[in-house]
Amino acid sequence: MKVVRKAEKRDIPRILELLLQVDMVHHEGRPDLFRGPATKYSASELEEILEKEQTPVFVCVDERDVPHGHAFCIMKQVLGDSVLTDVKTLYIDDICVDEQVRGEQVGRALYEHVLAYAKEQGCYNVTLNVWTCNPGAMKFYERMGMVPQKIGMETIIEE
Repeated sequence: MKVVRKAEKRDIPRILELLLQVDMVHHEGRPDLFRGPATKYSASELEEILEKEQTPVFVCVDERDVPHGHAFCIMKQVLGDSVLTDVKTLYIDDICVDEQVRGEQVGRALYEHVLAYAKEQGCYNVTLNVWTCNPGAMKFYERMGMVPQKIGMETIIEE
């Protein structure tokens, strides 16, 4: 059984390692957009994120309490918009499973924990963005029952 818990300050070094893996997947898929190797957040930014209630971060840990995956979330709520309904959403900003343990249900444990947390918080839905250059992630989210909500498109302007 996989254990998922809220991330703590002591997890930051391991989270930074996982963030590097995420960046490299994106860099390999879209080197025109992602510099690689880099991390989305610095250690000090992670400390701030971990302190805020609106940005819960969860880690899936092994029997030694070492994180093998993370899920960064952002609580969002639309209120009083002239077009959109007043819904509360838990947005998954970043999810990663260590490449050494992929296929061992770490991602499923994280995702199911995020869903349970969202339900507990009274959210209407859970959303995320996924890059098309990461087909493994796309297939994983589909297996978890996610469906496209909207699609971003681009035209690259050649010189």
